[in-house]
Amino acid sequence: MRTRLLWVFTVSAILQASCVASEGCGTEQEAGASAGDLDVANLLTSIRQTYRVPAIAGAIVTTRGVVAVGAVGVRKRGTAIPVTLDDRWHLGSDTKAMTATLLAILVEQGRLRWDATVAEMFPDASSKFHPNMRSVTVLQLLSHRSGLPANLNLVKYRSDSAPRERLRAVREELTKPPPIQPGSRYQYSNLGYIIAGAIVEKVTGKSWEQNMIDHVFGPLQMRHFGFGGVGTPGEIDQPWGHTADGRPVPTNGPAVDNPPVMGPAGRVHCTIQDWGKFVVDHLRGPRGEPSILKKSTYEILHKPPFGGNYALGWLVVKRDWGGGAVLHHAGSNTMNYANGWVAPRRGFAVLVCVNQGGDRAFKATDAASAALIRYYGTLAKD
Repeated sequence: MRTRLLWVFTVSAILQASCVASEGCGTEQEAGASAGDLDVANLLTSIRQTYRVPAIAGAIVTTRGVVAVGAVGVRKRGTAIPVTLDDRWHLGSDTKAMTATLLAILVEQGRLRWDATVAEMFPDASSKFHPNMRSVTVLQLLSHRSGLPANLNLVKYRSDSAPRERLRAVREELTKPPPIQPGSRYQYSNLGYIIAGAIVEKVTGKSWEQNMIDHVFGPLQMRHFGFGGVGTPGEIDQPWGHTADGRPVPTNGPAVDNPPVMGPAGRVHCTIQDWGKFVVDHLRGPRGEPSILKKSTYEILHKPPFGGNYALGWLVVKRDWGGGAVLHHAGSNTMNYANGWVAPRRGFAVLVCVNQGGDRAFKATDAASAALIRYYGTLAKD
């Protein structure tokens, strides 16, 4: 799982470029689109052409919900099959904020503690844990302070039985000496989130995936989601992922995503509107408005617990356009890119997805984020 945490938000120049032959401009929106939706589609069209990505979707979200959304381009490069507002996008490591939210729900229910250690959670296996790993806490796992490496050897964990593989990761990976002393400093770790997912499964007796459906997606009325690659194998009924150099990768095949064990670290896909529903909750919660968690819990999720810039599933940085501290995360499985910026103090967020990986896709999401933030500024003044 690759993810890029963006320390600097650049406002890229938006240049005009001609449409790619045989792909069309992809500017059509569904019937009934609002003026805001059409404006967003036009902004995205220019950026898609500049950065030569197959397709791009973007949304502006406030505490009222998704207020403007657009999707332009094609599902697969070399075809003329357009993306739609019903299409699902791979979120990569933007899944982590969802996993942290799920664990927060279990904490509020009294079934888990932030300071619970891996030794407490897995007493039958803890005697074999490396001494430095036994006291690693839930809070450290979610804030990348566990000392664990970035990834595990995914070749060893490719079974379709995700809970079994996550438990095996606990039993095998926690016996190894950590690369750095737990709690000493920040080190981004997908493995830490895999182990957090195993804790969810230990506490509830259900898979992380089912818990996400029961406790997060269901209550937020998210209806169009899944885990792993999107679409029907061999069909072009959803956006295909594309490599950094633009080559399409068949949907839902063995090479289209990381194996199921990686779920809590980054395998959610959904429509951009459903992603928006999750983000709306994180805008409303800190204001004490109706949400799935207590106001005080969002404060925990949104604040780095050990200093630095990483909270629980969110990078926290200061931006003038957001009125101070804003939440950010980007995610990529190397074939898709998702980029989200959330401004709780101003009550809005922008979300962008591209069905391609690599730096060019990142730059497209960055430019689109800048354009959507500027556009929201004009809406807010009206």
